[in-house]
Amino acid sequence: MATLEGNVESRDLAVPRRRWRAARANDTRHPRMRGDGRRSFLITLIAVLAVAAFLSPMLRSAMYAIKSTDQISQAGTPVYPADPVTFTYQGQELPILRVPIDGTIRELALFEPGRKQSTFIDPLAPAAAPIVWLGSWRTLENVWEFAPHWENFAKVWSLIDYPRLLFNTLMIAIIGTIGTLLSCTLVAYGFARFQFPGRTVLFTLLIATIFLPTAVTIIPTYTIYSKLGWVGTWLPLLVPTFFANAFDVFLMRQYFMTIPTEMDEAAAIDGAGPFRTLWSVLLPQAIPVVVAVAIFHLVYSWNDFFGPVLYLSGTPDLQTLALGLSRFNGIHYRDPGLIQAGTLMTLVIPVVAFLLTQRFFTRGLVVTGVEK
Repeated sequence: MATLEGNVESRDLAVPRRRWRAARANDTRHPRMRGDGRRSFLITLIAVLAVAAFLSPMLRSAMYAIKSTDQISQAGTPVYPADPVTFTYQGQELPILRVPIDGTIRELALFEPGRKQSTFIDPLAPAAAPIVWLGSWRTLENVWEFAPHWENFAKVWSLIDYPRLLFNTLMIAIIGTIGTLLSCTLVAYGFARFQFPGRTVLFTLLIATIFLPTAVTIIPTYTIYSKLGWVGTWLPLLVPTFFANAFDVFLMRQYFMTIPTEMDEAAAIDGAGPFRTLWSVLLPQAIPVVVAVAIFHLVYSWNDFFGPVLYLSGTPDLQTLALGLSRFNGIHYRDPGLIQAGTLMTLVIPVVAFLLTQRFFTRGLVVTGVEK
């Protein structure tokens, strides 16, 4: 009987083996193709590990944002927010530790700590006799329970007047983005489609301003804004956006040059002027680069600290989130949980905006890289 069962088992195992060998023999793929598959898998694995390493500080910041000060400062705490589990015995809060007894780990409440031996109470049977354990209780591990402190976000919301700072930041970012799109679109359209004397020289000078250090222009621009009475207002942060910038003009010009000029000629035959051609012909096809420029300026304006600290330091009601969080961090430096909570609250809107528009954003950057 045993021999018969053994033969049946051997036949059952032989069938999959034969099928595998047949599939292996019929595999017509070139060895180079199989090598490319393994190489692709290896590259993907390395990319995933690199992304995980890049995002690990963000994950740590998120964990700190829902921790209390005690959870951060207490030794031996896990990465996630957790409090030590305790047990109430005779009106006392006793910590529960993981105690090795007879080859097993038991979760017992520390009743009488000692250097060489300690007394424990079994939380499952508190009426039973205390358990004496030989060893230093300091070498034992606590039992932890998940205990997030979501109230950190509510505290930040009220402590720094978050709604007001959020409104200021949104208004500056949105108005600045509108100004950037309007001015950069017109300038890029002129350089991409119109022929005029000195066009190449002017475009070269425009691009050269990218290499001009910001420190060189701080004193002259601040002096001009001070003479105009703009210091302490949003005007120094908003007005320059309506006069274009070299980086965004370059991106939009490169994209406009990928659109065939025959479409402009066809629009001109139908009676469309330059502005109608821009609005009805070029811009509908340039949505990716428009979205890319908008995201670039939105993120820049959202994270800008130098401009607000230079022009809005004396007007707290007009300050942005970057400046408000900096002031908040200086006051509550002993509570990292609140600082990280405020940082995460500030990151939400730019991250969501990027996730919603990443397809257009990536396409705009790729197409503008075409050689023109």
